[in-house]
Amino acid sequence: MTHQPIPQMTIEALNAACKNTAMEVMGIEAIAIDDEQIELHMPITNAARQPMGLMHGGINMLLAETAASMHSAYLADMTKEAPVGIEINGSHLRSARDGTVKTVGRVLRRTRSLVFHQVDIYHMESGQLLCSARVTNFFKPLPGTNSADG
Repeated sequence: MTHQPIPQMTIEALNAACKNTAMEVMGIEAIAIDDEQIELHMPITNAARQPMGLMHGGINMLLAETAASMHSAYLADMTKEAPVGIEINGSHLRSARDGTVKTVGRVLRRTRSLVFHQVDIYHMESGQLLCSARVTNFFKPLPGTNSADG
């Protein structure tokens, strides 16, 4: 059965929700989303670099968490549940100094209460994989909903 997202979960709405957040500051933009994956782009600017001039590893984790959380919100019935991150880990494989990164988050498995994402971050200009991460989100029932009662 194909998931029918609630109307506000469009690319435009996801990007609008990033106003006045870390995502806006870093220039993270949602490019595409469907039931299986999400794609984000971000320019590597001074705000994303560590003192050696490389993209900061913490930015990789910000991108991974953002991709998995946005995609989890897209999958959720936000009238009944809210996705919350409960685990993240990642491996920094290569570094980049400039250009743009593409983040692709894919569902590995979804249960009634959890969704597991594989998130890969690529340097768009070279095509190299910079980071591979795994993120788990819990669909927390909202108070007063039937899902909170069972």
